[in-house]
Amino acid sequence: MTSPAIEIRDVHKSFRDKTVLSGLNLTVESGQTFAFLGRNGEGKTTTIQMLMGLLSPDQGTLRVLGRNPQLEPLEVRRTVGYLAEDQTMFGWMTAEEVIRFVAAFYPTWDHSLATRFVEQFDVPLKTKVRHLSKGQNVRLGLLLALAHRPEVVILDDPALGLDPIMRKEFNRDLVEHLQSAGTTVLYSSHLLYEVEPVADVIAILHHGSIVRQSTTDDLREQVKRLILEPEMARRLAGELTVLDSRLSTGEVILTIDNAPDATALLRTQGIAHRLEDLSLDEIFEAFVVGRPDSGLQRPPQSSTVATSV
Repeated sequence: MTSPAIEIRDVHKSFRDKTVLSGLNLTVESGQTFAFLGRNGEGKTTTIQMLMGLLSPDQGTLRVLGRNPQLEPLEVRRTVGYLAEDQTMFGWMTAEEVIRFVAAFYPTWDHSLATRFVEQFDVPLKTKVRHLSKGQNVRLGLLLALAHRPEVVILDDPALGLDPIMRKEFNRDLVEHLQSAGTTVLYSSHLLYEVEPVADVIAILHHGSIVRQSTTDDLREQVKRLILEPEMARRLAGELTVLDSRLSTGEVILTIDNAPDATALLRTQGIAHRLEDLSLDEIFEAFVVGRPDSGLQRPPQSSTVATSV
């Protein structure tokens, strides 16, 4: 049986009095493109820095290709391609000089592959790094992360700051050059729509732990919008996994998990309902900002005050 490419077990991390991660568990199988999602400040970058051996957990264990990044950081970094959200390089070097400089650190560096990436990513070799555009800087960083043919690639919101067209181009490159090679990819982002076309598995980080991990197809199948009459919604609320609810013009609109089980229950009881598909962005929003009880509260009864004359 093949070991997972990345394993995180019961990881806790705090900075002074702020808890960032509290019992984080996560498994990335070899060859998966794994979307690691969460709002800004939820701990995605902290997790990735621990995987790269740049931070240590307060508690728990992490493994990358079977190695402990806190004990073997250099070995991990040689086998991982890493592109950070705030990738910085020597601004006084040209892109060509940076490529030569980085190549010296990797015994597995493939110069012919790097040359191919230069052409495909349209990297201006003679331009100094400080004069590169944001898009050119990201593409150069991607080249540096991939040219040593890593088994695992970790991308920490790498296209942050790019316009929507550039982000789509970046993801196209990601699909073409990583998924086709069977490389394991951990892709961190807070924008679900951009990872939707490339992700095999999605994990949602919220309040320091994973609140949902699933394949994209299963997530779409399980999480739906359910629309019911208010009384029926309140009566069945305890039997449904409600992520979000709101009242709208005589109907209660629920976002539910385990939708197949819920619809089977409703049909068995003959309860009229409507079921609607959700985008992955709407699903993500339900998990991280949903208010399960908001639409299930009974409205206050109006009172009539009798006045005598």
